Amino acid sequence: MQLFFHENTQDKDFQLDLEESRHLIKVLRRKQGDKVNFTDGKGCLYTCVIKDANPKKTILSIEERNYVPEDDYYIHLAISPTKNSERMEWMIEKITEIGVHEITFMQSEHSERGNLKLDRLEKKIIAACKQSLKTRVPKLNPVVPMEELVRDKKFDTYQRFIAYVDKENDRHLIEKAKKDNAYIILIGPEGDFSKQELDLAFKHYFLPCSLGKSRLRSETAGLAAVHTLQLINNIEFQ
Repeated sequence: MQLFFHENTQDKDFQLDLEESRHLIKVLRRKQGDKVNFTDGKGCLYTCVIKDANPKKTILSIEERNYVPEDDYYIHLAISPTKNSERMEWMIEKITEIGVHEITFMQSEHSERGNLKLDRLEKKIIAACKQSLKTRVPKLNPVVPMEELVRDKKFDTYQRFIAYVDKENDRHLIEKAKKDNAYIILIGPEGDFSKQELDLAFKHYFLPCSLGKSRLRSETAGLAAVHTLQLINNIEFQ
């Protein structure tokens, strides 16, 4: 199955943009009358038929709508962006494929980068959703200060974690997180969190957790955290 994306599917018939039209007709060689699958990124899966196979402005008609239920859990990754933007793009792509619900970029004391091209990252997310057949596009937030994030009252009902490297911090996330919850996990920059930042997080009920014995790059830690939370919610441990 191949999945395409179109945000505005309120009408029965809708027109694709130039990029999606060209890919569908020129690259995949689809013709009038062929059926294709689309999502609006909000949980709906559409079966459509091609009414006009124009490579510049293809018109589709919706034949069937199916709603994909939301997960019983919610994964929110908050991470300090790395200096190398390509590494962040790689991480965004992979955690979308694995299954993340929300991503926040966090400015911390040792952060190496303060600005990101969110429009480019949004495109990476949509491409990854299409690749992994996901009908929900993760929410992407701009950079916020760590202090503001940890004080946000909306996380009062979440399981809150902060991952960092310390020999005293040896209990893995997989031991601490409980199934079917909303989670937020903080991942620091390459220089890790400062002592003041750790103290602030603990004050607001963020629990320390480990992601393993190895010292990980920030983007690897983000990937490991999302994957661990997916395992907790999708595998029955003996």
